[in-house]
Amino acid sequence: MSIAGHYWTVAPRFQPLPPAPPSRDWELTVPDSELGPVRLTGQLSEQPEAREAVLLFHGISGCADSRYARLGAASALAAGMSALRLNLRGSDRKGEDYYHAGLTCDLPAVLSCHELAGYERIHLLGYSLGGHVALRFAAECGDGRHGAAADRLGAVAAVCSPLDLKAGQLAIDRPVAALYRRYAFRGLKEIYAAVAERREVPLPVTEARKIVRLYDWDERVVAPRWGFTGADDYYARASAAPLLPKLAVPTLLVAAEEDPMVPASVLQPVLADTTAPALTVRWLAGAGHLGFPPGLTLDGDGDRRRGSGMSEAEEADLDAQIVAWLRDAAA
Repeated sequence: MSIAGHYWTVAPRFQPLPPAPPSRDWELTVPDSELGPVRLTGQLSEQPEAREAVLLFHGISGCADSRYARLGAASALAAGMSALRLNLRGSDRKGEDYYHAGLTCDLPAVLSCHELAGYERIHLLGYSLGGHVALRFAAECGDGRHGAAADRLGAVAAVCSPLDLKAGQLAIDRPVAALYRRYAFRGLKEIYAAVAERREVPLPVTEARKIVRLYDWDERVVAPRWGFTGADDYYARASAAPLLPKLAVPTLLVAAEEDPMVPASVLQPVLADTTAPALTVRWLAGAGHLGFPPGLTLDGDGDRRRGSGMSEAEEADLDAQIVAWLRDAAA
């Protein structure tokens, strides 16, 4: 792992947040067999007369207002499409519930909500864990699940996303990833504490706050809530990897060769063993986890000599390319 992967993972977090694109609050209530009605929230940016929309998913412990989600939505608007930045369950810190990496049951309702009902095509763009959610949902659609929700699905892109949850857990639980794990846990524990204020949770918050390994979090927090027998059962049943051959719409995976959170070593074995005709993979050199040098292209080339004092347009370069790929691939 070179210093570039770490640098481009960390450096963007010290830059000012890019301006949020014009948007309005979005809310939808979905049914849950255990909890009853659960609210989903997000930010909707509408482009007048747009025929296509992009549904964006944030990464672990992120939210609809995360840096990359803002950039992706802004790129969608610039391309003439509307954008919905979705908060996965609980990510708005309002305590309704908390999500897991394979939670796709809410998405048919999101795609069919009245705000998105008028678009001819809806593309999915997910970042990190959110990309895994997007991949799994798209593969389930290709497998015949989710019915009419698949009819308007255009194209899918996942950025710096795991494919196999067990391999991803092993990578993030390495000692070398302790800093990134601590950062992710800060958000996960905020979400969990907010839920605990509203209803009973599997583990007391005081105990949950002591967890330092992702495996233990999935074993003691995620698995009990979602009906898995444990973390390994969760990884086996929720991973997108086994379903990738069922992808039926154009799908793009953007991966950073030196990503310290989702290393190439956890993606390459899955890709080597998978035949997925709809999947296109683009490897980027000199990039980090959701952090990319300005001027980088989806072909992995471009001028990477510039420093981190990039303009907003330069910072959004790769996002604009990904959005263009979604539009063109589904055309």
